[in-house]
Formats: sequence, C-alpha cells, structure tokens
Amino acid sequence: MIKIQLVDDEPNILSALKRLLRPQGWDVHTFETVESALKGLLEHDYAVIVSDYQMPTADGVTYLQFAKQRQPDAMRLVLSAHGDRNSMIKAINQAEVYRFLSKPWDEYEVVAAIKSAIDLYELKTENRRLIAEIHEQRQMLWARERELLRLESENPGITRVKRDTDGSVLISDKGL
Repeated sequence: MIKIQLVDDEPNILSALKRLLRPQGWDVHTFETVESALKGLLEHDYAVIVSDYQMPTADGVTYLQFAKQRQPDAMRLVLSAHGDRNSMIKAINQAEVYRFLSKPWDEYEVVAAIKSAIDLYELKTENRRLIAEIHEQRQMLWARERELLRLESENPGITRVKRDTDGSVLISDKGL
C-alpha cells in the first residue's frame, strides 16, 4: 500500500488533507512536529512526503533534507502559504522538492500532484528493481561463461556443437 507522510504544525490542515486524500485509498500518516515525523521516517517507507514550509522547530525544507537522506526515493513536496521565489529555489535545490503547493490549495491540484509523485516514485522503484534484476542476470551469465571455459579447458571441444543449416544439432555417427 502506498504510504504518504504529511507534516504540518496545524492540526486542522492535517485533518483537511487527510480527508481530501482518504478516497484515494492511500495510507496517510500525519505529524504535527518535525520530531515525530522523523520517527515516522524510521518506522515506515513513504512514497510521498508533504511538508509545510514554515514550522516552529524547523522549516519544511530542512526537514525534507533529512527525509531525503533517510528515504532518497520518496517524492518530496512543500506546502506553503509563503510562495516567494527564494523559498521555492531553496526547496528545489536543497531538498530536491518535486512540487511546491500553495495554501490555500486547490483540491484537484493537490490530489493530481500527489498522484503524479506516486507515479514517479513507482517508476523509480521499478527501475531500481529492473537494474538489480539485470545485475543478477549478468552475474549468472558470467558464472555460466566461466563454467563453459573451465569445461572446455578440461575437455577440449566439449562445448562445441555442430549444427545443420536449419539450426538442428548434428549427431555424429562415428564409431557406430
């Protein structure tokens, strides 16, 4: 199940976002403090992390930088009522934020941004899985190649097969 982390110091914002996202069937975890959200990062793997920009103990970008170190594949979004250019540049450059959403938000925009972030997260995850699978297959091929070379050195010609023009294996009738 897709897990989403929401971090905001305002409980009513968290409630509204959770209510908005509930119909999507995602597992939404809400945190009112950066400290509790950090604990959540240790206990769960999130596809998407949405953080408020301004919070009492740390700004959202600082929190998302920690989140990036702990869960580099998670997509990070900032939610803020303060949409100045410098804030956006800092968020993008320092925490590699995927999207910057403004308060008050458009419900369709928030859901669409999170869906898009989940799609990208799933692509990254699948890409990582496929790369690991390719690496494993290469290791198997190299092991088989080494074995064939070993067999050939011990019994010259054992790995060579004679084939007909259509690819059929030719069996010699010598000695019969």
